[in-house]
Amino acid sequence: MNTKNLQERLQGIDIFANSPISIELHDVKLANEKLLAEMNMQYHTNQEMLDILEQTTGQKIDPSTTVSQPFYSDFGGHITMGKDIFINKNVTFVDLGGITLEDKVLIGPDSRLITVNHLLDPVSRRGITVAPILVKKNAWIGANVTILPGITIGENSIIAADSTVTKDVPANVIVAGSPAKEVRKLDE
Repeated sequence: MNTKNLQERLQGIDIFANSPISIELHDVKLANEKLLAEMNMQYHTNQEMLDILEQTTGQKIDPSTTVSQPFYSDFGGHITMGKDIFINKNVTFVDLGGITLEDKVLIGPDSRLITVNHLLDPVSRRGITVAPILVKKNAWIGANVTILPGITIGENSIIAADSTVTKDVPANVIVAGSPAKEVRKLDE
């Protein structure tokens, strides 16, 4: 299912509960939920996993990519993957705002990439905003990492295990902690 137009329309706006665009995105979400749930109900070969993800995202996924089970997504339609990607077990993509993984990205087990946030105003709290996540080529996201909406992870950078990324990470660095801070530069 191709949802690129929907993803573009969601950027930079407040999405209020029960608004027309909220209803539209829930319809797309419902269409993908069954496929995403069935994906984790039984064992699948990697090629079967990629086939299911291709149906969910509406995009071709390179056979050099490995996605371990279980893999979770709340939406599924706004994921873009390059080549030679490895996603370990129990990874969650909250991808309504868009998640792009460039080539050779590694993602450790139990990590979460979150592109959605609720509105701050208590009256509108059921509403959401979205912002895309971009993980550049050859980045390594360690185990149990959380990446928040709107973040770019720079090329070759490493996010240490158990980190929470709250701001962009430049290329060729290691960040660690919560919130993640640069702890060293990588030799180029």
